[in-house]
Amino acid sequence: MGSFNPEALAEFARYYGFHYDVCDPAVLVRDVLIDMDRGLEGKSSSLAMIPAYISPVSRVPAGKTVLALDAGGTNLRAALISFDEAGKALPGETVKGPMPGTQGPVKADEFFDKIAEVTAPLIQKAQDIEGIGFTFSYPMEITKNADGILLAFSKEVDAPAVIGKHIGQGLRDALARRNVKAPERIVLLNDTVATLLSGLASIPPDGGIGKKGGAAGPMIGFILGTGFNTAYPEKRIPKIGFDSPDNPQIVVCETGNFALRYLGTLDREYDISTKNPGTYSLEKSTSGAYLGPLTFHIIKQAIRDGLLKFKRADEFLSWPALQTKDLNMFMRAPFGGEGPLGNLFAPGEEDALTSFVYLTSIITQRAGIFSAAMVAAMVERTGEGFDPFAPVRIAVEGTTFMIYKGMRQALESALNTMLTAKKPRSYIITPVEQASLFGAAVAALSK
Repeated sequence: MGSFNPEALAEFARYYGFHYDVCDPAVLVRDVLIDMDRGLEGKSSSLAMIPAYISPVSRVPAGKTVLALDAGGTNLRAALISFDEAGKALPGETVKGPMPGTQGPVKADEFFDKIAEVTAPLIQKAQDIEGIGFTFSYPMEITKNADGILLAFSKEVDAPAVIGKHIGQGLRDALARRNVKAPERIVLLNDTVATLLSGLASIPPDGGIGKKGGAAGPMIGFILGTGFNTAYPEKRIPKIGFDSPDNPQIVVCETGNFALRYLGTLDREYDISTKNPGTYSLEKSTSGAYLGPLTFHIIKQAIRDGLLKFKRADEFLSWPALQTKDLNMFMRAPFGGEGPLGNLFAPGEEDALTSFVYLTSIITQRAGIFSAAMVAAMVERTGEGFDPFAPVRIAVEGTTFMIYKGMRQALESALNTMLTAKKPRSYIITPVEQASLFGAAVAALSK
């Protein structure tokens, strides 16, 4: 019912401001670096630049045993973890139970007692553990002693009395009620810091090229899944008086809230429809929580403008929503006939289907460029990466990066261009597994 016209589709994208070629990557990286500086100084910034009060170890010590905890969603996991001579994590006994407060309301002491119920047997079994690392995937204010004050729970957890409590101290007290002595160090961290630290247990110091000894490149943590965030080691944090060139500490950027300048009319329209308009503009253009709904909004405009025509267009316009997982299923197999989009186009409407895929690919390509700019800014901020034998290591986690059609290719291509534009920087970007547990384990050994 209409011919495929890539030039017209590209001009549609430029008119509404969402084509990737309206973005100057070098300017975008510079914008990020400026906001990073402002956030570190405590000035008004879209990047919170939150100190984690954790300094990543340069090499994970072998022979140490720690207890790693991971609390998020509906599950609580605890594991004894040690490390081999290469710094690789060796998981031991693991226990999993329901997250306290997900099976009914609990009071504060009950909440911590249920965590102690899972952890105490492992502490007693190991007898001599170096510390506890606790990935707690809920909003926290991290204290100078690496404890975390809970700010809020998601709707899955019914434990309002825990809000405002120190999580590490609450666990320590609960263990004491069981006559179990907690180790001296209990470290709270969020999932982005855990991703960074898990890279220390899985990505070799030389990036895997086989060089033994020498300096190790810095590690960056990068999450591109339902949300978007980055963390990196920082030497100077003026707002807390931190200045330590030889022993940097991790900073969580809260990158999803970065205020993008390269947004168009349809981006702003979609933003108004979200629960938090005016915030998280970077996340709304890149992450799994938003890519499907944003693409849905843009495709509907293409239909209204007469650029995209097919028999069931009116039905598509009446849909209440389009989820990212359904869009990805379709993009991975447009002729597979699966999901809500599977039978949207009738036989003979291949041009319309091609136009749909083409527009979606433009949105994905832009998301990859935006994401790459955030990571490139982190690499530049470290000031390193010029030594090919000590590359900057980027530990990445998240289903949007891993499985969303076209995202990883777009991101890695753009990142390579950004980091070689002036003088080449050496880096390696590697997905990490079990980041929450392994990162928590490394945190227990960090100072």
